[in-house]
Amino acid sequence: MRRQILLSALCAGAILLLFHGAWAAPDAGAAEAAKALQIYCIDVEGGQSTLLVDGLGESMLVDTGWPGFDSRDAKRIVAAANEAGIHRLDYVVITHYHTDHVGGVAQLAALIPIGTFVDHGPNMEDSDTTRQGYATYLKVSAESKRITVKPGDRLPLKGMSVQFLTAAGEKITTALPGAGQPNPYCASEPEAAMDPTENQRSLGMLITYGKFRFLDMGDLTKRKEIALMCPNNLIGTVDLYLVTHHGMDLSNSKAIVDAVHARAAIMDNGAHKGGSPAAWQIVHDSPGLEDLWQLHYAVGGGQDHNSPEQLIANLDEANDAGYAIKVLAQRDGAFTVINERNHFEKTYKK
Repeated sequence: MRRQILLSALCAGAILLLFHGAWAAPDAGAAEAAKALQIYCIDVEGGQSTLLVDGLGESMLVDTGWPGFDSRDAKRIVAAANEAGIHRLDYVVITHYHTDHVGGVAQLAALIPIGTFVDHGPNMEDSDTTRQGYATYLKVSAESKRITVKPGDRLPLKGMSVQFLTAAGEKITTALPGAGQPNPYCASEPEAAMDPTENQRSLGMLITYGKFRFLDMGDLTKRKEIALMCPNNLIGTVDLYLVTHHGMDLSNSKAIVDAVHARAAIMDNGAHKGGSPAAWQIVHDSPGLEDLWQLHYAVGGGQDHNSPEQLIANLDEANDAGYAIKVLAQRDGAFTVINERNHFEKTYKK
C-alpha cells in the first residue's frame, strides 16, 4: 500500500510539473546552438588538411596532406578527429589533385572510416605526379560514396553550411546574399598570368555557422581570384580567412584578400613552403585584419615577414611536433583561435 501511495504521488508531481512547463524534453536546437564549430588547421608541413566539426557532430575534412612519412599526416588528422570527439569523417573534400592535398588519402582511409568524397571532377593537369595522385584517389574513393560538385552547390549538412564558390576552373556568377558591390581593389590589380595547373581548378568554399563566415579557396591562383572578385565582390566579407595556397604570391591578390575584410587569417605554410614575403605582407596589411596566425615560422620570411611567436604553432623545424591551430566559432559570429603549442588564445568578438 505504501508503495502504491508513493508511485501515485510521483505521477501526480510529474503531471503538475508538465502542466506548469517545468518539466519538458531537452531542446536539441538550443543545445546545438550553444556548441561551437570546431576547426583544426592541421600541420601537414606545407600542405593542407583542415578539419571542421559542427555542433551536431557533423564532420568535413578539407584535403589529406602528403603521403609517406610513416602515415604522419594521416595520423595527425586522426588525432585531431579524436580530440574533436569523432571517429568517422562524414565528408572528405579534395580541393585539387596535387600531392600536398590528395597524397595522404590512402593512408587516411586505412585509419578512419570515410562517408563521402567530394571533388571537382577529373584531373586536368598534364603532369605525371598529378596523374598518379588522381589515380590513387580514384581507387580509394571507389570504396566510398563520391560526388562531384560545381560552383553554387552545397553539401547536405544541417549544422553548418558549406557552399562551393569555385570548381574545375569555373566560379559562381551570382553574388552571395548581401554581396555584389563594386570592388574598389580591382582597379590597381595587375593582370595575372595564365595557370595550366590543378591550382586554378581548386574547389573554393565558404563555410558559415550562424553569422560566422570562414573562407577556404584551396590553392586558387590570382587569375581565378580576380575573375571571382572583379568588377564586383561576389563573396562579401568574412570573419576568418585561410590564406590561399599556403601563403604563396601566386595567389592572394588584393582583389580578394582586401575585399573579404577578414578579422583574422591562418596561414597553413611550412618552414620552407609558402609564407612568401609578398603574400604575407598583403594579408598582414589587409583592412580590418587583427592577426595573422601561422602553422610554421617561415624561414625565408625572416623577422620582418613572420607574425609574433605567440601566433605561430611550430617554431623549430628541426624538432617539429606538428602542433595545430584550433578555432572555436560561435553562431553569433564570435570565435576563438588557439595555438596548440603554447595554448595562447584570442577571442574575436562580434
